Amino acid sequence: MTSTDRPVSARTTRQRRAVSAALVDITGFCSAQEIHEIVKRRGDAVGLSTVYRTLQAMADADEVDVLRTDEGEALYRRCSSGHHHHLVCRDCGRTVEVEGPTVERWADRVAADHGFADVSHTLEIFGRCESCG
Repeated sequence: MTSTDRPVSARTTRQRRAVSAALVDITGFCSAQEIHEIVKRRGDAVGLSTVYRTLQAMADADEVDVLRTDEGEALYRRCSSGHHHHLVCRDCGRTVEVEGPTVERWADRVAADHGFADVSHTLEIFGRCESCG
């Protein structure tokens, strides 16, 4: 496969490198606007619409996790590989990755009970972390 045969989401552009570098410093989920501000503070000239497109491409390539707020805003975070879930503090945004084997078994059983196959799911648990009490 040549570099021109790669999917668009796998392209490594200057803008993608800037967004990726900004994500390294983020511990919680952040909006595209917040990530754009980090990119600008780091001295990279990348437009907000480019940040949005880059984050979407990274999400499509499973390079970042996306969380939707109650208002529908997408928040992004670079996470470890492999399927996992999140505990998210609704006050400070602190995020902890957790595995959920019980949830996995339940989802598989419910899907099978209703004749579904090749299922996927996401699960975020919101609460208040110990620091925010």
